Amino acid sequence: MTDSTVSPAAQTARVDGSRLWASLMELAQIGATPKGGVKRLALTDLDRQGRDLVVGWGVAAGMSVTVDQIGNVFMRREGRNPALAPVMTGSHIDTQPTGGKFDGNYGVLAGLEVVRTLNDLNIETEAPIEVAFWTNEEGSRFVPVMMGSGVFCGAFSLETAYAATDTDGLTVKDELARIGYLGEQVPGAHPIGAYFETHIEQGPVLEDADKVIGVVPAVMGLSWYDCVVTGMEAHAGPTPMGLRRDALQVSTVIMQEVVALANRYPPYGRGTVGMVQVFPNSRNVIPGQVTFSIDLRNVNDVLLNTMHEEMLAFIEQVRQDSGLAISIERVSYYPPCPFHPDCVGAVRKATAALGYSTMDVVSGAGHDAIYAARLAPAGMIFVPCKDGISHNEIEDARADHLEAGCNVLLLAMLEAAGT
Repeated sequence: MTDSTVSPAAQTARVDGSRLWASLMELAQIGATPKGGVKRLALTDLDRQGRDLVVGWGVAAGMSVTVDQIGNVFMRREGRNPALAPVMTGSHIDTQPTGGKFDGNYGVLAGLEVVRTLNDLNIETEAPIEVAFWTNEEGSRFVPVMMGSGVFCGAFSLETAYAATDTDGLTVKDELARIGYLGEQVPGAHPIGAYFETHIEQGPVLEDADKVIGVVPAVMGLSWYDCVVTGMEAHAGPTPMGLRRDALQVSTVIMQEVVALANRYPPYGRGTVGMVQVFPNSRNVIPGQVTFSIDLRNVNDVLLNTMHEEMLAFIEQVRQDSGLAISIERVSYYPPCPFHPDCVGAVRKATAALGYSTMDVVSGAGHDAIYAARLAPAGMIFVPCKDGISHNEIEDARADHLEAGCNVLLLAMLEAAGT
């Protein structure tokens, strides 16, 4: 981030909310669903159409375009000092199979609206401004999720990403080439001076509190587990209750503890059992084996590790008390991601200057900003979404809230880039 100040003219700059909304609605037509949502899976023909539209808008705004080897796209508006690393904003334009108009798309088009506004007002920044959109953030067609930004920051290799296949056996590399977005730049070779990402909250906190802007100090860490409880299937009628080895009843004791555990570590403790498989899953057979997922989250490593240790101790006690075999395996771990004080401070300062109501909101969902934060100072800006609903065709947000978040992004980026 630069040490330059922001000129008085730049401090009074405001985005065109109606233009931002119109761009969002136009992009939403590519892959539009009958229920008003969007299905634009990564590296499909529809993704290519969306990419082409957004790149075309960037070129029309005078931006140069670079594509790297994993298909990440960087659109650049030059600054007064091209030697400075760019102040970047962005997100993604791929969606869930039943996605909405705003998840990811808002972050990209808010960045484009910032550039259009700077052009309208003839404001020159000291550092370059860039708008990025990252490949396969959603992970709905290819895994891992947040693929483009993950490769960019070195979380996993380009070869691993290239080899990932969809349900039809098509690879990421072949699909990138097919849609024309297999670029040449080595991922991670693209410098970032600071990174900001605007996003709908994807939860109900802001709307419930009647606040316009969420300042995001951190993203929760998450720990995922597969748990298997093995008992003995038997006839539901002849087998007395005291002689049963009921895997499901023992599993429900653990499931209740997952929720209780999260409630012991508020306000950011989270505990979820989202997937359950019961064997043999017959009406009159005592379940012999249950496999289920456990999802634990919290805002820092100390709390998340404490939850981890308490859960393991509880499961061991249940194993001893029940006499049933219980296995627990951690299958995924993302550490908590605190954002940089300078970026969080720039968002706070911009929100205060604009007079918007605000509160801190720790993100419970993953975003590309998590990986960007490994390479540069980063921060996020949240705006409310209707009923907290996202990853759903009925996902919705108010135009004035989207405009407000974009105005915060504008001033925060100007603070970082300098005028």
